[in-house]
Amino acid sequence: MSVDHVPILKLGACLIAAVQDELTDTGWQNFQEDLLSRAGNNRSKGVIIDVSAMDVMDSYATRVLDGIARMLLLRGAQTVIVGLQAEVAFSMAQLGLRLASAGTALDLDEGLLEINRRIKHGS
Repeated sequence: MSVDHVPILKLGACLIAAVQDELTDTGWQNFQEDLLSRAGNNRSKGVIIDVSAMDVMDSYATRVLDGIARMLLLRGAQTVIVGLQAEVAFSMAQLGLRLASAGTALDLDEGLLEINRRIKHGS
């Protein structure tokens, strides 16, 4: 079952988005538009995207996430992807899929530390 809505919460100067299920291609596009709009409206300095509920990360999802991170960086916000399951990370590595424009962290706690470090140092 797929859901095409991703909740986005504001925490200080950051946004936290939790992808809770597999998204359709339209769902990914809507998520991208919503997240970029919210980041601009809130003047967010950082965005954390939690993908811990995802069992599969295909090339389209990876491309969209990396594109979101690039667009956010152009708007002055850092991005950290958290919660990649070991199997998903293994499959992504085997397929040569990368999240080159975003930082990664094991979980939300480490993601908050990483996003604050990136905001402070600008990278």
